Amino acid sequence: VQLQAYGGGLVQAGGYLRLACVASTGTFTTYVISWFRQAPGKERQFVAGVGRAGVSRQYADSVKGRFTISRDSLKSAVYLEMSSLKPEDTAVYFCAAGRPVLSAYDHATLYHYWGHGTLVTVSS
Repeated sequence: VQLQAYGGGLVQAGGYLRLACVASTGTFTTYVISWFRQAPGKERQFVAGVGRAGVSRQYADSVKGRFTISRDSLKSAVYLEMSSLKPEDTAVYFCAAGRPVLSAYDHATLYHYWGHGTLVTVSS
């Protein structure tokens, strides 16, 4: 499975962006899909994850109430809607496919496939 992430860009604080993760080859309907992000000089950080059926969802505390993850199985796409963006959300965002259990969505080592990142920059 090859993943492609889209939708990054420059936005002002308080703004909105929607990221999309699609499978350019293969399908990821049998995988958990999560978003991670990495800011300059910092470690990769879990953002949000969604289960295979689109029901189970996990969010990092830092994005709860502001970000929403969803998936469209027919399109093999997963979306991350980001609202009330803050400068500290600035990072390269990656989507990843794996089969972790719900309590381990935030374990990056459990993901087998990673897309190239998309840069999100939030200006103050």
